[in-house]
Amino acid sequence: MTEKEQILNLVHRCVVPAIGCTEPICVALVVAKAKEILGCLPDKIEARLSANIIKNAMGVGIPGTDMAGLPIAIALGALAGRSEYGLEVLKDCTKEDVERGKRYTSENRIKVVLNEETCEKLYVEIICTSGDGHHSRAIVARQHTNFILLEKDDEIILQKALDKCKDTAWEEVSLTLRKVYDFAMNTPLDEISFINDACKLNMAAARESLKGNYGHCLGKNLMRPLGRGILGDSMFSHILSSTSCACDARMAGAMIPVMSNSGSGNQGICATNPVAVFAEENHNTPEELTRALMLSHLTAIYIKQHLGTLSALCGCVVASTGASCGITYLMGGGYEQVTFAVKNMIANLTGMICDGAKPSCSLKLTSGVSTAVLSAILAMLGEHVTSDEGIIDDEVDKCISNLVSIGANSMNETDKCVLDIMTCK
Repeated sequence: MTEKEQILNLVHRCVVPAIGCTEPICVALVVAKAKEILGCLPDKIEARLSANIIKNAMGVGIPGTDMAGLPIAIALGALAGRSEYGLEVLKDCTKEDVERGKRYTSENRIKVVLNEETCEKLYVEIICTSGDGHHSRAIVARQHTNFILLEKDDEIILQKALDKCKDTAWEEVSLTLRKVYDFAMNTPLDEISFINDACKLNMAAARESLKGNYGHCLGKNLMRPLGRGILGDSMFSHILSSTSCACDARMAGAMIPVMSNSGSGNQGICATNPVAVFAEENHNTPEELTRALMLSHLTAIYIKQHLGTLSALCGCVVASTGASCGITYLMGGGYEQVTFAVKNMIANLTGMICDGAKPSCSLKLTSGVSTAVLSAILAMLGEHVTSDEGIIDDEVDKCISNLVSIGANSMNETDKCVLDIMTCK
C-alpha cells in the first residue's frame, strides 16, 4: 500500500458521521454490541468506564431525549441500539424507545463505575446479564469503535491485544505538516472529494439548529440584533455563528448527524464550518474548498495521532488549528503561511482544558474559531510567534510536539482535578 493510500484510509476512518456526543454514544454502541451477543434484553448492565469517558458523558444531551448523561444512553443502547451503525447507533431510536428507556433506568438495572485499573483514557467495558444467568462482555479502547474484546459466558469471540507503547489504530502512517499540506494540495480531486460530505452534514446541522432553542443558543444569538449590533453582519460573525450553532444543537442532544473528526463531532464541526463559510463568502472555487477541508481535517488528525483520542486538552484547540490552516490556504497562503498560522494557534490556545462534553462547549469552539481567523490573518501578513516566545520552536512539527507534550502528559494532573471537581459538585 502506498503512503497516499494509507493517508486516504486514515482520513476515511477518522472522518465519519456521528449522532450525539461520541462518548455516551460510544457507551451506547458497546451496550448494543454486548446485548446482541447476549441475544436478549439484559436484566442488568454494568458499565466500567475510564475517567475521561465519564467526564465527557456526564452533562451532555442524549439524541432524541430530553435527558443527559450515561443511564439513558445505556438504556437506549440496549433497547434500540444497532452496533452496525457505529457512532450512529441510536439513529433508529423512537419516542416509544425513549419512554421504555426511562422506565428501564428507573428499575435499578444499570450500574456505572469508574475503572481505576485501566491506564487507557478511552475505555468502555460493558457486562450484560440476563435473567437466567447468562452474560456477555464487550470492551472498546483507544478509539470509539475499536472493539478489543467480545465474549459470551466466558467464551471469547474476539480478542485484540493493545500495544502498551503505541496506539496501533494510528500507527499505519507517519505524518508531518509538510506531508499533510502536500497531500491536500496534490492528491487528485476525485480521490479526496468525499471530504465534502463533512461540509454538507455540518453546515446542515448549523442551519437546523436555528429552528430550535438548543443549549445556550450561542449561535442563534450571534445572528440576532444584539449579536449583530456588536459583531456586525460580517464574514467573521457568520463563521462564529455557523460553528456554534452546530455545536449548540449537538450538545443539547438534537437528533442531527454531524461529520466527526478523530472521534469527536465537535472537532468535526470546528474543522469544517469555519472553512466552508469562509470559502463561500470569499468566493473560492469548489476545488479550493475541497482542498481546504482536507487540509483542515488532516491537520487535526495529524495532531490527534500523537495527542490521543481523549486528553485533558480541549479538542477545539486541535480542530481550530486545522481550520486556521484551511482558511490561510483559502486566503491565498502557501505552506509557509500555513506554518505561521499553526505557530500562532499553538502560542494562543495551548492549555485550554477539557471539562467534559456539555452545552457550553459552543463557547470554547467559538473561542477556538475566532483565534483561527486571527491567526490566519496574521500569517498572511507574515506575522507569527517566534522561537523567542514561550513554547514555540522554529520547526513547526516541533511546535506541534510541544503542544502534544503539554496536552497528553503534563496536563494529566489537571485532568484528575477537573474530574474531582465535576464529580463532587
